[in-house]
Amino acid sequence: MTPLFDLPPRICLPVTGSTDSYPVARIFCVGRNYAAHAAEMGNEVDREAPFYFTKNPVHAVPSGQTLPYPPGTEDYHHEMELVFAIGAPVFRATRSEAAAAVFGYGCGLDMTRRDLQAVAKSKRRPWDTGKDVEGSAILGPLTRAGDVGDLTGRAIRLSVGGALRQDATLDEMIHSVPDIITDLSRLYHLRPGDIVMTGTPAGVGPVAPGDRLVGTIEGLAEVTVTFADPE
Repeated sequence: MTPLFDLPPRICLPVTGSTDSYPVARIFCVGRNYAAHAAEMGNEVDREAPFYFTKNPVHAVPSGQTLPYPPGTEDYHHEMELVFAIGAPVFRATRSEAAAAVFGYGCGLDMTRRDLQAVAKSKRRPWDTGKDVEGSAILGPLTRAGDVGDLTGRAIRLSVGGALRQDATLDEMIHSVPDIITDLSRLYHLRPGDIVMTGTPAGVGPVAPGDRLVGTIEGLAEVTVTFADPE
């Protein structure tokens, strides 16, 4: 049979220090993983277990793009996050198996139509139109886990137009990378191609056409994006 049309290609992320690339198959996102961010949004955190939402991989874009400001919103927010990529099949993992399953780490931006998310929350509806937005998962290059080492104490920051908006450390995450994998692997058969965005620290806020965002985590390649006028 002949397909009637071609589907959009899924992105492949560069791997620093090599000519390899990492194809993205699924995107899992951890909600409310920094207590200060949960508080600024008027929420409490669940320290017993993470909770998740997903983004369609066709909505992912690589770092360095200029993207149109999305339709349907007047309050589009940045959320700077540590991203990790799965490098081996894992299901019902122990903590040691979870740590060994990480291929690499990167910087990412979980962009959010905050006004649409707020409406969904008020009506106890899913967050999809607020979170799963075209171009809303902006992913930087990956650095192999063995080249990163211990993440303890590393700064995570985001600037908009040169002004610092988010400034925290990865120690502030409530659920660590091994904890997330251990828990998530009880819900899904994780495999290479799976990307996990681990939540954002405090300081989220709106962006506007013309803004350039630069996100950094010590030891990782930065993530950048510029927003243009709506199409």
